[in-house]
This record gives sequence, structure tokens and C-alpha cells, in this order.
Amino acid sequence: MTRNADLVARYGSPLYLYDLDRVTAARDSLLSSLPEGFELFFSFKANPHPQIARALRGTGERGCLAEISSTGELTAALEAGFTGSEMLYTGPGKTHEELRVAIGAGVTSFSVESPSDLRHVGEVATGHGVVADCLLRVNSATSSAATSIRMTGTPSQFGIDSETLPELMPELRAVPGTRLFGAHLFSLSNAKDEESLVGEFRHTISVAARLRREVGLPVHLLDIGGGFAAPYLSPGERPAYPNLRAELEDVLDEEFPDWRRGVPRIACESGRHLVGDCGELLCTVVNIKESRGRKFVILDAGINTLGGMSGLGRLLPVSVRLEETDPAEREVATLAGPLCTPGDVLGKNVPLPVLEVGDVVSIPNAGAYGMTASLLMFLGRPAPTEVVVRGGEVVSASRVEFTRKYD
Repeated sequence: MTRNADLVARYGSPLYLYDLDRVTAARDSLLSSLPEGFELFFSFKANPHPQIARALRGTGERGCLAEISSTGELTAALEAGFTGSEMLYTGPGKTHEELRVAIGAGVTSFSVESPSDLRHVGEVATGHGVVADCLLRVNSATSSAATSIRMTGTPSQFGIDSETLPELMPELRAVPGTRLFGAHLFSLSNAKDEESLVGEFRHTISVAARLRREVGLPVHLLDIGGGFAAPYLSPGERPAYPNLRAELEDVLDEEFPDWRRGVPRIACESGRHLVGDCGELLCTVVNIKESRGRKFVILDAGINTLGGMSGLGRLLPVSVRLEETDPAEREVATLAGPLCTPGDVLGKNVPLPVLEVGDVVSIPNAGAYGMTASLLMFLGRPAPTEVVVRGGEVVSASRVEFTRKYD
């Protein structure tokens, strides 16, 4: 019996398999690509599994901090060993209740996206007798990279429009319970290549320096965002960034000459790059059928298990492989899940090995935006098991359970 078939026999199918050795390798590789002294936040939205987060936090000086945006992620971060002082709370719609929980747990650093968001943080902080350090998330009027997923330069729920800051600064400085602590600029996601990433970071740093000079924005901490790429649901390796350190050092020396002394502190953040290649989804072929000249391979994993956005017309680049060999014989088929909805399609015209009912297959690079980016409760099927390994040995197996609470 192969390893994957053995795991499915022991823990059920579908099953997410996470390798902690790959998690720490990704963290160490990215940190080595950044200048000395950079802080690196792990974006919990990519995969909030506490053991993955614990591995990224590490025990030394060069571990990750936590970027969270919900009380659920706060709970996962605390379980992983992060303290409130090691967290940055983000998001455009923070409620008073979640702010109360977060500040009560010791979180004092927030990225705020609007004047009202800043006021909400200040009101709750004042009620707790603390002052919250707030980064202004800035929606720059301009950008650098023309490719990848744009996160700035357009009307958005994210960030304060940069051109409005001169008028807003007096109001923002005066919010009780808050201290303007720096800037947060997140311009793109999943950069196409290193040149695009470097270009955007250079632009972001220059924007922050200009805002400090021209509108008096205090910059004790500058979070330049992310954009680090990773393959998703298809074969491939994490990209390397051999020129990133020198490029960042160059622009920081120009725009923030004291940054090497920690003035300001510089941070970036990553989700998919840190955890994307640590995971694979194991699932089982449950049915194969022909319909009017098209072949359908039906798995026990669908949009409730993997990338639920596919059910909204965003088909995923799913690649399915058998563990034993890379078969020479292949065919093209529609890859569907088991749900009774026509939206449960993972991919159309997908190249596949020739499969049979009962085959255990794997979908690679599924460590980020996998289970928790899916329609988990749709049609009430059980959540997949999550199995964590280190050194090839299973260290834990768990499953999210859904219960309904009646008052």
C-alpha cells in the first residue's frame, strides 16, 4: 500500500496533508531573502492551522509574527503560542465586539483602513485603559506593477486614499485611545515575478517616505505588504528571490537612512509563499461517467473542500496525480466533486492520468487557501481530516466539527 493510500485508510478521505519541514524551509528561505532586521508577518488567512503557525513562529529571533483579521484567527494564534504583542490585527470591518476580545487578549497593534475604523479602535482601547498603536493602511493613488492581483490605485474598501491624507491628518492624530504608529501599504498579491515584486516594494517605500515628509505621517513601523508568490493546486516550486535583499537595502538606504538602526522598523507579510507548498489534498475517485461525448471524473472532494470560489465561476488550475508513477497514458476530463449542484466543478478539460474508481489521487501545493477558503458547510458534508507530519512521521490528525448552539 502506498503512503497516500495508507493515510486515507487510517484517517479517511478527503484528507489534507501538511508537512512542517516544508513550512520551516519556506520561512527560512524567505527570511534569508530579506534584509537583516526585517520583521515577517504570517498572514493567518492563508492557513490558520495552529501547528503550522507554531512552526512559523519558531523559537528563535528570526521567526514570524502573526497578522490576523478575526477572533477565530486570534484564537488560532494564541493556541500556536503567539502573544498579543506579536500580532497585527487587520481588516476593514472590525466590530466593537471583536476589538474588545482582541484588546482583552493583549493585542495593541492594528492596521486601520478608514477614519471610522480608527475611531472604533480608539473607543475600545480607551474602555480598556490602553493606547493602541495604529498603522494607517494607505491606498496609494499610483502603483508600479501592472500584473498580478492589484490591491491599490483603485476605489476600494481597503485603505485610506493617499490623496485625502493631508486633510485628514489633524483628525486622525486626535483620536483618543490611539497613537499613529506607522504605515501599512499592501499593493499586490502573488507577484508575477521578482521584477514585479521589487518594483512594487520600491514604489511602496517611496510613497511611505513621501507621506512622512509631506503630511507628517509618523513612521515607527512600516509594513510594505506582501506579494510573494507560490504555485497553487498544480506542480511547481516556490519562486526564489535572489536580488530582493540588495534591492530593498538600496531603496531603504535612500528613503529611510536610519532603517538599519531600527528607525523605522520594517516589516512585510506573507501567506501563500510560506505555506502553499507544505500541503497536498488526498482524495478518492468515487465515480467515472460519460455524458454526450465528455468524460467526468468525480472525486469525494469538491468546492466544499477545495477552493470554493470555483463554484462562483473561478475555475482552479487543478492538477491531479497518482502517487505510484507519472503515467505515460493521459486523458482529458472534467474534474467534479460529489455535491448535488452543477457548480461543483474543480476544472474543465483537465489533463489526468487514466483513473479508476477507488484510486487515491493527490492535488499538490494545496497548503494555502485550501480547506478554509472553501464552502465547508455547504450541503453538510463532514470537513476533511487534516494530518500534520514532520520528518515523515504523523504528529497530529484533526477534523473541524460543526455544531449548532441553541439558546
